[in-house]
Amino acid sequence: MKAYLAAVLAVPLCAVSAQAQTSPPPADGEVLTLDQALADAGETTPLTQAAEAGVSAAQAGRGVARLRPNPSVSVDTENALGTGPYRGLDESDTTVAFAMPVELGGKRSARIAVADARIRRAHVDLAVAEADRRLAVTEAYVATIASERRAAIAEAQVAITTENLRIARDRVMVGANSPIDEQRAALEQVRATTDAATALRTAIAARVALTQYVGEGARSALDQRWFDVAAATGQGPATPVDVRGTLALAAASADAATAEAELRLARSQRAPDLTLTAGTRRLEASNDQAMVFGVSLPLPLFNGGKAAVTQAARERDRADAQGRIALFEAERAITAAEAERDRAATAVRASEPALAAAAEAARIARIGYAEGKFDQLILLDAERTLLDTRRAGIDARAAYHDAVARLERLTVRLPAEGEIQ
Repeated sequence: MKAYLAAVLAVPLCAVSAQAQTSPPPADGEVLTLDQALADAGETTPLTQAAEAGVSAAQAGRGVARLRPNPSVSVDTENALGTGPYRGLDESDTTVAFAMPVELGGKRSARIAVADARIRRAHVDLAVAEADRRLAVTEAYVATIASERRAAIAEAQVAITTENLRIARDRVMVGANSPIDEQRAALEQVRATTDAATALRTAIAARVALTQYVGEGARSALDQRWFDVAAATGQGPATPVDVRGTLALAAASADAATAEAELRLARSQRAPDLTLTAGTRRLEASNDQAMVFGVSLPLPLFNGGKAAVTQAARERDRADAQGRIALFEAERAITAAEAERDRAATAVRASEPALAAAAEAARIARIGYAEGKFDQLILLDAERTLLDTRRAGIDARAAYHDAVARLERLTVRLPAEGEIQ
């Protein structure tokens, strides 16, 4: 893995001295774009399987809701196994009856409405899982590019500090500088080496994380131009976003619809169901037969269903309140993501002239220190400023892409009803 990553990092390293923030065109070979990574993640990761199973379960639940109550058959024997003439079965009467429950109050249609609402909610959950997967893959893709660039810069800094240490030793040997200069240069070289090792481990971990999402395709070179160019354009005026069509509001709306359907179901449960009975009785003593008819109706003396209706109504009120909260949170999150995107874009645009100025200052400081015109502290300050500027440019680009990905996640629309079904 280290050998592979070293080859990946070699491309940006070649351009560090000229443009640390912008990578050259990738080497010959396949490049894994973000779109391809997202497509591969859809085939590799199990992140949406639970939501897909939830849709299937909800659809099966509708089939259950459509079922009517089962009829029943009863066999009753009377006047048997008693005393006197009823000692045996000679005087027994046997009744065979068929009972059919009859649902009243629209219970079946109410159950189907609840099932339909749950199917809608399951489709929203699936859309949310897919959007979350896209966000996670995008963040992993951005983190991999950014971490490998930081590792390249850290490795280049090792070479710079090593050269500065050589110059310091030479000047100390000829008596042009104090031995403290050599110690400072050695300390900077140790720090740079440590930072490079840490950055390399971080880059390896980022590649491994990306591989877990997209599979073996993550071993390809990534799209460096996308990382650079996407944030280079200016931002126009913010376009208002209709939050009500986003997934966050769709989920809240589906929950409210489910709560409303469950309230309807609770109300339908208050209507008592009839049970119609029809059967035949055989009289053993005379060997005669007679029909038996019956109607049974429960008496709602202790549980009339009012408490269940009240509970369902309060659940509906809670779902409505959650919808208002979701609207508030979605608007707040979108505003924050837009602000973060714009701040990062501004930082990206400012990083180019800042990098050019810092690189020129470091170049002048190196020449001046080598010729004995500048103090070593000036050189170290210029080198640290250049390093910080390079890292800030990478961080700004990563922050921009992360903010854009979050904004897309927050504003993704729920598929139309026909597309869902």
